[in-house]
Amino acid sequence: MVATDIVFLHPPSLFDFRRRAVLLGPISDVIPSTPIFEMYPIGFMSLCHHLEKSGFSTRIINVANKMLMSPRYDPVREIARLKAKAFAVDLHWLPHVQGSLALGELIKSIHPERPVIYGGYSATYFYDELIRYPFVDYVIKGDSAELPLVMLMRTIVDGDDYRRVPNLACKDAAGRIYSNEISHVPTEIDDITIDYGMPINKVLRFLDFRGYVPFRSWPRYPITAIFPYRGCQYDCVACGGSKSAGQRVFNRSQLAVKSPQKVAAELAQSVKYFNAPTMLIGDILQNGQDYAFRLLDEIERLKLRNEFVIEFFAPPTEDVIRRIQASIPRYNVEMSPETHDERIRHAFGRPFDNQQLEDAIASFIEHGCGRIDVFFMIGLPRQTWESVMETVDYCEYLLATYGKGKILHPFIAPLAPFLDPGSAIWEQPEAYGYRLFAHTLADHKQMMESAVTWKDFLSYETKWMTRDEIVDSTYEAALRLNNHKQKYGLIQKHTADLLEGRIHRAQAQLQQIKDMTDSGQRNSLTWRRLQDELRGAPMSTLYHKQEFNWPAGGSRFNLPGILSRLIKRA
Repeated sequence: MVATDIVFLHPPSLFDFRRRAVLLGPISDVIPSTPIFEMYPIGFMSLCHHLEKSGFSTRIINVANKMLMSPRYDPVREIARLKAKAFAVDLHWLPHVQGSLALGELIKSIHPERPVIYGGYSATYFYDELIRYPFVDYVIKGDSAELPLVMLMRTIVDGDDYRRVPNLACKDAAGRIYSNEISHVPTEIDDITIDYGMPINKVLRFLDFRGYVPFRSWPRYPITAIFPYRGCQYDCVACGGSKSAGQRVFNRSQLAVKSPQKVAAELAQSVKYFNAPTMLIGDILQNGQDYAFRLLDEIERLKLRNEFVIEFFAPPTEDVIRRIQASIPRYNVEMSPETHDERIRHAFGRPFDNQQLEDAIASFIEHGCGRIDVFFMIGLPRQTWESVMETVDYCEYLLATYGKGKILHPFIAPLAPFLDPGSAIWEQPEAYGYRLFAHTLADHKQMMESAVTWKDFLSYETKWMTRDEIVDSTYEAALRLNNHKQKYGLIQKHTADLLEGRIHRAQAQLQQIKDMTDSGQRNSLTWRRLQDELRGAPMSTLYHKQEFNWPAGGSRFNLPGILSRLIKRA
């Protein structure tokens, strides 16, 4: 094995998912990864770039993906063979809590003398609990770990004083805990680089393609993402990355911004290696229309011809849409109105009405947009079963009105499995009509370890919908929307039939599990057969993953660009 200064390892949601029998449900149906959440944070890329620039060698190992793609892969054996001065494990979003803690404990048991470092949004929120685990040596807090991690690595290698490292929580040999202030909160982030060429060279260096694959289906559809910002100007009440959560948890009082030139350069570099779409994550209008127009000018100047996906938190005006069409010949859009009910939407933190949404949809269609994805959610404040079904009715109205060109694609999914720590609802659940079933890392870990179905680790219910109603309405809404999408030609009949069968089977399994639990039959032969069935269940239920594929060219990989990178670095 090649010796490395630091190895970044990404855990599965459940470390023992290959032998556990759990009805994981639709907790990841509208994101690229499976319910194993095998998509590692894109922050790994910027962290590695920053470290390499500072003279440290790095490696990424997507343990979750390797476990998912090969039943023969043994993480214990691989970790035992690693030679590194430090190991880093992400605990970014909370669904990884069980797998993340298990992975960190495994690393420390094999390499007891090597420090184990944690970071991410959830690691920041729960740092005081996390640092008390015996296998955790350091926690880097905040949303910008690049500089603190470089300083920490210098401390590890050279023996400098760790108390000088900003954003760091740690403990000394006697177990005393220290927590430095989150003082490194950059507002300009041009030095934070996403270099998609780096993994190309690392795959060759370590002969480990699966370890660098971002998620299971990525080799067939290598979508990439660029982030113009850190932080957010919006304040959605269920989001752990919202404006108020950023102030409360990450000491971020203002948006961190990349210059339009830097964002466009990163987009161009992604296009150099991949022909699949690139996503601009975070509404480009967050920093004002002038910033958005300067970014579009830079993209136009570089004559980038790939498919691009632009995310909007509120519908843009026709002037903005015209400008996008002029700058990006092949563009697509996603928006998340969350609900048809304007009152609920405004309370949730999305300040626009249905007319604004529909005007934007019509304008996008008129001005050459290739595809529009619209996302709705189940589990919102004040939302009832009836309201969920009315949202599905609204989806049919949108398809009847704007769906003739098959450009508009609506989706609905639950807010699951956990509420975001640090969000407004998390901090004041009663004020928003929520009841939380888990409050600490240990609570969430225990929920995942004892769960048999996704309802068991759904961490909340509301005054208006119980956990049972959230689960049941999810399946019913998906069945109805599935029929609408077949009716308007978004999916073929065989796909609609496949999904309907999966949903009905999941509903039957939930009922079977409940009946057998109530009657005390969880040690019977029938139970063991059901467990075998759950282990072989599809990884998605409500939708086929290909429904989320944006338009793309023929070859997904730009081989000349990849070869030139390899030759340049050889």
